[in-house]
Amino acid sequence: MARPVKEGWITAKTADINDLYERSVQCPGSEVDLVFQVWNEIRGREPKTIREDFCGTSAVAREWVTRNDTCTVLGVDLDNKTLDWARNKIKTDLTEQQQRRVTLVQEDVMNVQSDSVDCVLAMNFSYYGFKQRSVLLEYFASVFSSLNDDGLFLLDAYGGSDSFLEMDEERDLDGFTYIWDQNQVNPITGDVVNYIHFEFPNGSKIKRAFTYEWRFWTLPEIKDVLVEAGFSGVHVYWEGTDKDGDGDGVWSIDTRGEACAGWVAYIVAVK
Repeated sequence: MARPVKEGWITAKTADINDLYERSVQCPGSEVDLVFQVWNEIRGREPKTIREDFCGTSAVAREWVTRNDTCTVLGVDLDNKTLDWARNKIKTDLTEQQQRRVTLVQEDVMNVQSDSVDCVLAMNFSYYGFKQRSVLLEYFASVFSSLNDDGLFLLDAYGGSDSFLEMDEERDLDGFTYIWDQNQVNPITGDVVNYIHFEFPNGSKIKRAFTYEWRFWTLPEIKDVLVEAGFSGVHVYWEGTDKDGDGDGVWSIDTRGEACAGWVAYIVAVK
């Protein structure tokens, strides 16, 4: 018997994968909150200028300039098609004054030329695309050079026992299902291939909407390379838990963490 067709506001045919990505993966408000928290705790001031590497759809950049009337952001990404989408969102979502404080460039993050900034962000694990340690070191060193004297570098990382498994994880969202597919894991090289798929109530699907061919870097490896790149200190921000053992959205510096099945942490490298 055929599966009944469910009503939904979106289908594979009508979907915009960049919009789906923002709805399912990104939390720009929380990330910008964390940036301000980290700066207050470590430097005792608010940052004014940031560079968002691998900025993609510019969700964080757009959020950044809404926080006050002076913050500026440079977004860097290689994918011009995604940057064009981001530019359209900037025009529709931001005021003219806010738009003037966002600059997007199609550049390799290794080679981007810009004025020094207070803070560089590398989120959504995008730097995992640098599979060789020497290349990762080169990137971290280039970030170090681009920061102001009291600058901070913020990255995220993921891990836990489930990260080493070939498995799927589904989440039902507003009108669609997000699927994180850990398709290939090589325990010898550390190479992984992950996909994002989307499914819709009418049964339609977008398979491999996004593909990630990464090296799975561990926290100790990342910290060691950051120090080698010149950073004077590296802190890991770990999320607290509520009474049910779920993440509570409260981040603090931790030196122990928790050996759980899956986690996301933030790394702060201090110049």
